[in-house]
Amino acid sequence: MSPLLQFLDFDFSEDTDGHGVFDAMASVGSPHWLALQAETAQVLNWALDSFPNGPGPLEDGNEWQFELSASREWSADEGLRYDTARRQFSSQASDTQGVRHTLALTLSGGPAFCEALREAFPPSED
Repeated sequence: MSPLLQFLDFDFSEDTDGHGVFDAMASVGSPHWLALQAETAQVLNWALDSFPNGPGPLEDGNEWQFELSASREWSADEGLRYDTARRQFSSQASDTQGVRHTLALTLSGGPAFCEALREAFPPSED
């Protein structure tokens, strides 16, 4: 049975050299940050095990490559409300800040890599 991805949802495109490119971005609160990292490691570990001729630049003959980035941002709830009787907004901003973690992963490879990635991690049926 193929592992289902909970956080990463890949979009596919092809670059001008005919390589497949899978892009995913996920943004989670602190309680899910470690799970997102574990899921990303699962995908990268699959690629390392399945295609040992990588990662590295495709133009150098490698089967796949990847780019990974992450950011963290803090936000506070504005407490925005709309009063329908007075027909105006009001707000009471919260001092409590929430942390949001965003991770972006791009995987690129040749046709065999792309086909195997799709098979190993089929798109969600949402």
